[in-house]
Amino acid sequence: MVPHFKDRDRRDGPVERLQGSVERVTFHSEESGFCVLRVRVRGQRDLVTVVGMAAVVTAGEYVECEGAWNNDRHHGLQFKAQHLRVVPPSTLEGIEKYLGSGMVKGIGPHFARKLVGAFGETVFEVIEQDPDRLLELDGIGPKRKERVMQAWSEQKVVREIMIFLQSHGVGTARAVRIYKTYGEQAVERVRENPYRLSLDIHGIGFKTADAIARRLGIPYDSLIRAQAGVRHRLQENSSQGHCAAYRQDLKETTARMLEVPEPVVEAAIESELAAENLVQETIEGEIALFLGSLHRSENGIALHLARLLKGVPPWGEIDAGKAIPWVEQQTGLELSPSQRRAVSISVNGKITVITGGPGVGKTTVVNSILTIVRARRAQIRLCAPTGRAAKRLSESTGLEASTVHRLLEFDPRTMGFRHDQNDPLDADLLVMDEVSMMDVVLMNQLLRAIPDHAAVLLVGDVDQLPSVGPGAVLADIIASEVIPTVCLTEIFRQAASSRIIVNAHRINEGLLPEEPGDQEQSDFYFIPGESPEAIHAKLMQVVTERIPARFGLHPINDVQVLTPMNRGGLGARSLNVDLQARLNPDGNPRISRFGWTYAPDDKVIQMVNDYDKEVFNGDIGRIISIDEEEGVAGIDFDGRIVEYEFGELDEISLAYATSVHKSQGSEYPAVVIPLAMQHYMLLERNLLYTAVTRGRKLVVVIGQKKALAMAVKRIGSLKRLTNLRYRLRRIVGDKPVGN
Repeated sequence: MVPHFKDRDRRDGPVERLQGSVERVTFHSEESGFCVLRVRVRGQRDLVTVVGMAAVVTAGEYVECEGAWNNDRHHGLQFKAQHLRVVPPSTLEGIEKYLGSGMVKGIGPHFARKLVGAFGETVFEVIEQDPDRLLELDGIGPKRKERVMQAWSEQKVVREIMIFLQSHGVGTARAVRIYKTYGEQAVERVRENPYRLSLDIHGIGFKTADAIARRLGIPYDSLIRAQAGVRHRLQENSSQGHCAAYRQDLKETTARMLEVPEPVVEAAIESELAAENLVQETIEGEIALFLGSLHRSENGIALHLARLLKGVPPWGEIDAGKAIPWVEQQTGLELSPSQRRAVSISVNGKITVITGGPGVGKTTVVNSILTIVRARRAQIRLCAPTGRAAKRLSESTGLEASTVHRLLEFDPRTMGFRHDQNDPLDADLLVMDEVSMMDVVLMNQLLRAIPDHAAVLLVGDVDQLPSVGPGAVLADIIASEVIPTVCLTEIFRQAASSRIIVNAHRINEGLLPEEPGDQEQSDFYFIPGESPEAIHAKLMQVVTERIPARFGLHPINDVQVLTPMNRGGLGARSLNVDLQARLNPDGNPRISRFGWTYAPDDKVIQMVNDYDKEVFNGDIGRIISIDEEEGVAGIDFDGRIVEYEFGELDEISLAYATSVHKSQGSEYPAVVIPLAMQHYMLLERNLLYTAVTRGRKLVVVIGQKKALAMAVKRIGSLKRLTNLRYRLRRIVGDKPVGN
């Protein structure tokens, strides 16, 4: 029904229905579902602004809304939808839009136009009941016909699921994922326990699952809801890096979140403990609860490190007094006393940790160790948590290095890794770089795949931000004092000429960075900005004009904006939209999915691990193609082209700007860092230190001096709740010689 515009001037008009195709998604919050849509309504010349709630909505979809008109003081006339759902189109225009939206693989805008032109309103019946007629159209052969039929068949099966889920606020793309996960039992499974969606389906959180549960009539104070709430709180904790939560805190926060009495949550905790979904332990005198998977990971790390510490290296004893002068002669480099100690301990030990900041010679130590060990014909494997970190390790050593995931060989059939304790890696020495980035789950997976005889060299900077995932693996291993560790602190003369390195160490010591003189050419600059608006304006100018002009660096390929937060005017989301508009204004074709608009040449970042694609959280790529007919985008990740169906684009986001956390393990020719007091909750020393050490040739900090001072002075306010250091002390035992 076309709305009656006689009610335009009312702030709250009568409840009306509105149907149309979504032309543009102006805004969409994945967290809350709030969206602002521009909708083409039949009979209306101009696009209509619709404001409402939808779990997922994309341009090209057809929506039905119930609500009222509102003349907003700031944004003008809007249709405020109380209910918004995706519906099958009923007009020729709507059918064409629907078919061309990428919903049916093999049909894009071009063929959608052809199909509607040939078959009109009967096009759905033709595809479903008489698909041979598709061959009447130019460009559709047997192969394309089969693809369309297969895709349509899947849509047919999904239809019931779609109708069911859309009536509960879940959009098309998520419905397809639910179907792929649960198959034809999807509706039954969701009805049985909607909370499983938040555990099994990427992009569906507890709030969405809880809303579905309420509509299905699951009682507010039910055990199943409380169990899901407890798991959700622990998962939220793990997303903040914690492996556990104190039991009393967990009970209180879950009860507040669910708005239920604490005894209901207590019963849920006991039930989860009995089912072994949770594990209880005492940490520093307080009772804590672990998700079962994280407890197994922590325990596994301790047990495997204890196992690998036993015995002698496979290459036998090495006389360091002879080996070190020999390797100095081989490399032409003189090692410092601390470097000599690191080499000596490493070549004669089973497990060694080498830590230190930039410019202290970690690479020289690693290369010296590798040179000595290779002379004994040892089988060496090198790895790092990310593709970029692995590439850097390979470049610095001259040996092949891979990501941990590729080293362990993920098997999509079993959703596990090929290499484990039953099929260990073929290695005498495993070298792992950027260990600070390793979470407890992945570290456990790696350690259990290392054979008993092998030696392990762990390299990283413990002062950087800890892993994105749960745990503080490197920090806990060092703090346990049961694993031989060498901390390199001396800055070498060549490195000392770089202000980036000097200032990184100053920041780590709690000192403000040094600024260059007026005419001094430097690789580190601080540009003051008194307000967020001024910082934003200067940042845009620096990235798009000043750095390219003065340093000859490409604004997309070479410059990376690293921001402390995702939200706000200086957050990654807002900066990405603004930088995209400046750096890739003419990219075509453009598609809008999951609140982002993408075009060829856009810089993007992977947000989750996708083992099938072998693309992992934090990997940065460039969009090289968008095929609207096939509904596929091609993304180049360091020379490897990976295809994404449009419904999978919630796995990526724009990456002109990223959070500092996402930059770990990467280096960029130039880094630009905005700092404002609006970031005060996140302004900490290790965050600024990590951001600064990502820049290879140039670091530019733009911000308020007060914010810079706060970031330098403030030491990690949020200590991660883990039990690994104590677990290591208990399992490994006495402090070894060499610490």
